[in-house]
Amino acid sequence: MNLTHLDDNNRPKMVDVSEKIETTRVAIASGEITMSNEAYNAIIENTTKKGPVIQTAVIAAIMGVKKTSELIPMCHPLLLSGINCDIEEKPELPGFKLYVTAKLNGQTGVEMEALTGVSIGLLTIYDMVKAIDKSMVISNVQLESKSGGKSGNFKRN
Repeated sequence: MNLTHLDDNNRPKMVDVSEKIETTRVAIASGEITMSNEAYNAIIENTTKKGPVIQTAVIAAIMGVKKTSELIPMCHPLLLSGINCDIEEKPELPGFKLYVTAKLNGQTGVEMEALTGVSIGLLTIYDMVKAIDKSMVISNVQLESKSGGKSGNFKRN
């Protein structure tokens, strides 16, 4: 199997996508953060000392999507056409599930962007509530679905 991120001299390279057909590409990723009831309630009641956690996490997730190529060495800088972030309250955990959708018309996919957005959004929640609960757990960061491109569509069962 040829590794696409190595050149003929075994040196790292960014894949040349110039010959690929431009298609609409959409990726949805998700992840969860679990925490104490005290931390969960502080977020829900908007009583944390660092401000509105959910709104800040959404902004951070969007920024994470936009900065992916600066954080992951072989990711292409992309002209994104849309980013959406949704946070689901999960009182049974207690915690939250974060979803990020990244979209573009281009020659390479947006899976890494969606996954990075989820990770940054969840890390922001952790940062804003760590004074209440340092034992929070970020888990299940995963690709939910992707469409477009040569490899076709993917949907997690």
